[in-house]
Formats: sequence, C-alpha cells, structure tokens
Amino acid sequence: MKTSIQWWTSSWISLVLASRLDAGILDDLAKPQEGRSMRATSTMRVGEVRRGAEQQLNPRADPRGDLEEESNWDNFRVGPGQTHVLLDERGPGIITHIWITFLGPEPQDWAKNGSADHQEMLLRMYWDGNPRPAVEAPLGDFFANCFGQRREVISLPVVVEDGDAYNCFWQMPFRKSARIEIVNQSEKPISLLYYNIDWIKKKRVARDTPYFYAQYRQEYPTRNGRDYLVLETQGKGQYVGTVLAVRTRSPAWFGEGDEKIYIDSEPKASIWGTGTEDYFLSAWGLKATSTPYFGVPYFDQWGIVGAHTSAYRWHINDPIVFNRGIKVTFEHFGWIAPDEHPAYKSTSWNEREDDYASVAFWYQTGQPTFSARAPHARDRALPSLDPLIAFGRDFIEAKFHGAGQAVAQQLDLYAGAQLLYEPITNQNAWLEIPFTVTNKAPLRLLLNVTKSYDFGQYQPFLDGVKLGDPIDLYSPKVVNQEVHLLDFWPEPGAYALRLECVGRNQASAGYYCGLESVRLRERRPRVARYGHDKEKNWRANPVLYR
Repeated sequence: MKTSIQWWTSSWISLVLASRLDAGILDDLAKPQEGRSMRATSTMRVGEVRRGAEQQLNPRADPRGDLEEESNWDNFRVGPGQTHVLLDERGPGIITHIWITFLGPEPQDWAKNGSADHQEMLLRMYWDGNPRPAVEAPLGDFFANCFGQRREVISLPVVVEDGDAYNCFWQMPFRKSARIEIVNQSEKPISLLYYNIDWIKKKRVARDTPYFYAQYRQEYPTRNGRDYLVLETQGKGQYVGTVLAVRTRSPAWFGEGDEKIYIDSEPKASIWGTGTEDYFLSAWGLKATSTPYFGVPYFDQWGIVGAHTSAYRWHINDPIVFNRGIKVTFEHFGWIAPDEHPAYKSTSWNEREDDYASVAFWYQTGQPTFSARAPHARDRALPSLDPLIAFGRDFIEAKFHGAGQAVAQQLDLYAGAQLLYEPITNQNAWLEIPFTVTNKAPLRLLLNVTKSYDFGQYQPFLDGVKLGDPIDLYSPKVVNQEVHLLDFWPEPGAYALRLECVGRNQASAGYYCGLESVRLRERRPRVARYGHDKEKNWRANPVLYR
C-alpha cells in the first residue's frame, strides 16, 4: 500500500507541476485562432483495396463510412524496402499532433513471422520541397524509444502510451508544403500501420518563424580524444531536446561525462554541465522514469558490459537560444575496471568507449548546416559483442542435465527458444553447457537467463570452480536478465558451465531454470593492450569487475 500511495503522490505532483507551468498553453485556447483544422489519416477511403489484395490507394477520396467490415480496415502493410507517405499537403500550415501505431516485432496472429521493429523504420519529414529531410531519425528514437524496445513515455511533447501508441505535439510550421514518410528498412513488413496527423491550414506563416528539425546520429563506439557530437549547425534558433541511447562496452558507470554546448561559434563551451545524469535532470545515476520534461524509458542493468540506457531531455521552458550557431556535445567519461586502466586502478574519470546514438531536436531559421545523415537500419543495429554463444536449447539431452526433464521453450523474450529445465526438487538437479575457446583473449563469461515465479536458486561453476554466490531465478513476473560471472583470459580448449540447484526462494513455486544462452563477451581492446590479468590464474582467484 505504501508503494501505491507514493506512486499516486508522485504522479499527482507531476500533474500539478505540469499544469502550473503550462498555464499559458491553456490560456491560448481562449484566444482567437486563425486557420482551419485539417487531418491526414490512414482511414479507409472509398474505392480503396488494402487487405488480401494489392493495395490501391486514393488519399483524396472520401472516407468510407458504410457498414461493411472492410470500412474498418484503417491500416496499411508496408513491405520491406517500401516507403509509405503519411502526409503530403500544401501550405501554409502548422502540424500540431502526430499519432502512429503498428504491430510490435514479435510473431502474432496478424503477423505470423513477426514485423519490423521501430528502430528499423526511418521517419522523414520535408518542409517546402527541400530535398533534404528536416527530420530524419528511426521512428522509435524520435519518440524516445531506443534499441528497438517499446517503452511508455509520458512527457509534454512526446507520449508513447503503453509503449505502442506514438504521439508527439511538437509544433511543425511550413510555408509551401509538408511531406511525412516512413521508410521500412527491415526485412519484415510494417504491419497494421495506423496514423492521424493533425495540422492547421493558415493564410500565412510569419517570415521569421523557424522550422522544426530532428536529426539522428551514432558512434559505435565513441571516438577517443573527441567528445560525442549531438548537433552542430550554423544559423539562428533554439535547441529544444535530446534523446540519447548508450550501450556500454565496459563495466561500471558510463555517465560522468559533462554536456558541453558551444553558442555562436565560441571556442570554449559556455554551457558546461556536471555529468550525463545531471543533464537529464536526475542525480547519482539514472533509473527508469518518465516525467513531463525528462525521463529514462529504458534502463536494463547497472554496471554490466552490454547495459542499455536511453534518456530524453526536453528544453520546453528552458530552450537553448543561439543567434549564429550551436554545437551540442557530451564527454564520454566514467568509471572503468582496473584492467582497463594503464596503472591498474579503478577511478571515476576515464574516457570510455561505449556505443552512443542520439536525436537532436531544434528550431531554426534558414538552412541547417548539420551534415549528419541517418545510416541504414542494418548499420544502426548494435554490433554483437559476443564472439561465442552457446544456446541452451541445443543441450536438452539427458546427458546435459540431472533429475527432471529439459525442453525447448519459445518465449517472446527471445528470438529463438530457451532451455527450460524442470526438476521436481533440488536433489540431483543440475545443468551443464559445454563450450570451446579457440583463442586466448580477455573475455567475460555470462548467462542470459529467464526469471519466473516457479524458478529455483542455482550455483554456477566453470570446470568445477565456484563462481560467486547462488543465482536466485525467482521473479513474480517472467523477465529476462543477464547474469555476469567472470572476467578472465581462458586458454584455448574445452570448458563446461554447470548450474547446480541449491534451493529456491521462499516465494517461488518451484525449482525450474530457464537458460537462453551461455556467452563469452569481448572486453575493450585496451584490456588486451595492458594485459594486467593475462597471466593470472582465474581458477585460483575468479574475478568479476563491477
């Protein structure tokens, strides 16, 4: 009950704060409005054929409003490589709201083989016939949903309700024309694409009205000796938002780096922050949250190699104003493990080499000079860090487990099936996964596991060497988690990872174990360059850097 009260209180405070700060927006509703409201929509129109046949589209026809079921087929299927135009209108005007939804990537009745995820969809917007898009970003990242993950966002300009209803309220003026399109860069279709785009047709748009821009950029990984660049453009305008996604390639905390913002071509940043989490208006790290002006929609695990964090920051009441240009950057500094430090120390201020991706949001008059373009979806996908993956589903034979049965089980959590081990008790209950190392290199051993309401507690061993404490696989909900076990330099040869059931959580209903894979994950090249642990005996002293 205490948790529920705290949540309600926090939500109430957020709503009150937002209503007070946005009183001016509500005040405008009582003022005369010039123009005429319009909408571009996926609604079914007279004479169109969409489902079960080649699509025949007539966006200028009247909406179909009869009692036939086909009248309700208000969506589109966009095949691999195809571009779908959501809006193509003449101005002057201003777009006030965009709503989009579509099926998620998992297989389901409407899409037996799955669908494109939102990182594979490229959203583009063009103003006044300019051949270069003013907005170019993966659709998910534009709506603060990174890594292809669907997460809820409750903020002022962007709302993603329940992780699948994508809304934005950025004001997007145009003079001659506006065109909005989605490019499907996946090998799977976009399934059941619905949308409504609301705009106001105007008699004129003032000459000094800036255009809306949003541009994606990435570095896999960030480059040593140079701050990560989010935006650099010449002209006059205001910077209004950042979406940042980070996949870590080192243990510990990535977010000590400051934001450094250069105004009007100044040689030294005059806007200089105190840390990445501070820029995103949090403190002492980041955690999943969503507020009107800042949030962290996705935060999976702290401190591991391969953790994912995405955050948004909207400069609504505090736009960053520039007259001749702006450059927005982040230092990529943080803690690292001692085996990545030349002096074998763990300190808080080191240049890290993590994977960064971002979307910059700004308004500007004139033509931006930012040269970045979004790469194809196949190049936006994060590169694998795992040179060796032993899938649990390949080891369900009796010789690889103790009492009880093992089966391959398909969950929405994974692209392929997991190994589900089902012992009745913890007596003689164990799993063993063999793997072979071909080259001696610094690696991290980890498990990709499922946690559930009837899962047990398992002690991991590698070739008989005990690794850490028992792993509690109990969770009231079925979830995925990586369990990191060991940093080492394994000699080439055969190994066996063993999990022995030692009991269960008192809340658990059973002793089951769900294992997607055993993985060896690469460490940064500097670990090999320094070689601090190369000749150490991991069997005598197993180490996991955190």
